[in-house]
Amino acid sequence: MPALGFAPEVLLRAQGRGLGMKAAIFDVDGVLTDGTLTISADGETTKAFHVLDGHGLKLLREGGIEPLVVSGRDSAPLRRRLADLGVSRVACGAGDKLAAAEALLAPLQLEWPDVAAIGDDWPDLALLSRAGFAAAPPNAHAEVRAAVHYVTGARGGEGAAREFCDLLLMAAGRYAVLLARHAGSGATLDAR
Repeated sequence: MPALGFAPEVLLRAQGRGLGMKAAIFDVDGVLTDGTLTISADGETTKAFHVLDGHGLKLLREGGIEPLVVSGRDSAPLRRRLADLGVSRVACGAGDKLAAAEALLAPLQLEWPDVAAIGDDWPDLALLSRAGFAAAPPNAHAEVRAAVHYVTGARGGEGAAREFCDLLLMAAGRYAVLLARHAGSGATLDAR
């Protein structure tokens, strides 16, 4: 029995049209990171990523929910982290996040009610307002927090993305099976 739980109304909303979300869009700065940009004298940007968030992205894919990343910024550390996690549907340096997201979603033939999104600032609002389920970390801008269905307990860069992943997997009925599999019971996912 999982120790983690979410309010029934949140899980119901995250179920979308009944079988759970098919894809999840992640912003980077402020969601997968704490939003801090460290720039060296040589112009190198460094970012800190939380391992819980990374494992959450892997679990999403394992649970049949496609992770997508749409970021307004591009950097070598970001591309390296996403490659390490096996996240291939990525739009970095996206000036128009909505257009970038729709380009990533098109080959998947998904509609917005089947997509979840998490973001933290105004450039994410177009995605969040269309997504079937939208979330933000508590350190997101006030307008973003007011526009979403769920505000995570964990801050951006400190487990917010993992919480979002866990919620989506739980709403889709896949969390307990993945937990059991990782605990060594050998449980398998159904064909959803």
